[in-house]
Amino acid sequence: MRILLLGTGAALADPDRAQSSILVTLDNGRNYLFDCGEGATRQMVKANVNPADVDWVFLSHLHYDHICGLPFFVLSSWVYNRVGAPRVFGPTGTKHYVNHLFEDGAFRVDLQARAAYEVRQRNIEAVRPVVTEISPGVMYQDEHVKISVDWVDHIPHDICECFGIRLEAEGKVVAFSGDTKPCDAMVRLADNADLLIHECTFPETFLAHRAKSGVGIYAHTSPTELGKLASRANVKSLVATHFGHFESTSPVIKRAAGNHLPVDLMGPHMLEEVSTDIRKHYPGPLRLAHDLMRIDL
Repeated sequence: MRILLLGTGAALADPDRAQSSILVTLDNGRNYLFDCGEGATRQMVKANVNPADVDWVFLSHLHYDHICGLPFFVLSSWVYNRVGAPRVFGPTGTKHYVNHLFEDGAFRVDLQARAAYEVRQRNIEAVRPVVTEISPGVMYQDEHVKISVDWVDHIPHDICECFGIRLEAEGKVVAFSGDTKPCDAMVRLADNADLLIHECTFPETFLAHRAKSGVGIYAHTSPTELGKLASRANVKSLVATHFGHFESTSPVIKRAAGNHLPVDLMGPHMLEEVSTDIRKHYPGPLRLAHDLMRIDL
């Protein structure tokens, strides 16, 4: 099993990180995509993965930094000659989102123009995703993989359900948090996992600042909390990801972040603080994510 972290950033456009997206490839070549933020498809191609060969997409929640790459992925897969419809799984609201994208939605004109050519008409099913809205429990299972989900704690359910994910395949377990505060559901999903890929969006001081600012979501997992969670779940290896630009040196990002982050604290040195705080409670193998990080299990 190969895990590629296609995007490891958060909501702001970042010169160093694409938005949230993880690609799991089994030894038999089957590809499973978890979240599809901006840059996901470009990163696949950079990693020598044809997007037309990725048939399953799982969306943890409907924040734009986890889903805005989906239309580009679907349209690119079409142009890359996908055969058949992609499968898209996500929370309530996913059907509404997808239905407003393609033949009856935002890209209707583009599709009409390209579908006028016979070569594109022959694989028109590629732009007709089959959408399944999910609920806690086993979300998808076949002879190769079992994927289970549970609600995590990020934004109110009446706005959008948010899911953590557990994948079991080839005798291995990989858990992915999506976005969340620390919660018991994520501990259960990550129980004895070979690999936990968990959001660690902001350092301790940044979360405290956001809680006071009144701007944006601050329901994220801090490094200290992540170390505790990983230890509770007894995970064999941990990857911290979905970094909220706190290490960026970009002047553009710093200007944009000025109303919700302590900009004077931003910089690469914060990654060392994150690692140190995770290590207070988690002694096992730890990686801090970067785009196109590859992990083989």
